[in-house]
Amino acid sequence: MKARRNDIVNYICSRIEHIYDEPNERRNIAQYTVAAAEGVDLAKVLIWYDEEVDLPNIEHITDELSQGRPLQYIIGKTEFCGLDFAVREGVLIPRPETEELVEWAIKRAKKYAHARILDLCTGSGCIAISLANALPQATVTAIDLSSDALAVARENCTSLNTAVELLEDDVLGDLPTLTNREFDVIVSNPPYIPRSEQAMMRVNVTRYEPEMALFVDDSTPLLFYEAIARHAKTLLRRGGSLLFEVHESYATATAEMLQAMGFEKVILRKDFLGKPRMICCQRSQR
Repeated sequence: MKARRNDIVNYICSRIEHIYDEPNERRNIAQYTVAAAEGVDLAKVLIWYDEEVDLPNIEHITDELSQGRPLQYIIGKTEFCGLDFAVREGVLIPRPETEELVEWAIKRAKKYAHARILDLCTGSGCIAISLANALPQATVTAIDLSSDALAVARENCTSLNTAVELLEDDVLGDLPTLTNREFDVIVSNPPYIPRSEQAMMRVNVTRYEPEMALFVDDSTPLLFYEAIARHAKTLLRRGGSLLFEVHESYATATAEMLQAMGFEKVILRKDFLGKPRMICCQRSQR
């Protein structure tokens, strides 16, 4: 397609309206798509919107977008904490709000000269790699059950030249890969969306992103949090920090569960949208 950038943006918007009903979101996606297809910064699309360009693949990309396939999977990457991460089907697409969890974890880890950090349910490795990148003196270990996700995480470690120990294990099990290990900080963004919410979600998530990284049964919404908290009772050093991304509807329940399990200084924090989405607590010093 040869046309002005703004006309291509409008074309994409018209094709994805049935999926993204919010006009600003549609336009943001369309602008990012043009920038990615052209291989330029988003700023150029926004500033030089009247400039004519030739994007021969834009119709194909737009066809995929119109079927609900996320742009991140189409172009094979996404930005997180200022780094470009490879993503594809089989691994969860990192969300902007998770960056706030990383920033909180960095502040906690900076209390230690050589922090030992554990990321559980690592997926693409975005949390673990971002922490290792920001804390070069730290030792970072990451766990996931999915071999597909770990393959992407390894790819990201290589492309970003960041050392993270990647292990395949199940946080709902006994975690034999971590026997006799101890960490200063444990962080996790585990599956937490109740199955009952699946029908209300867009196809770009439900049709393409891995269910095992998203959903839990309605009867056990805190399944992963309870399991990880139990592991943290032995894996976390005394006074060490445990951080979670949480479902806004279960944030208070998660905080209360952690308090009942003996964790101290439980803090519930809102994200940039004003929703309670992050929790930090400490293992007792006693």
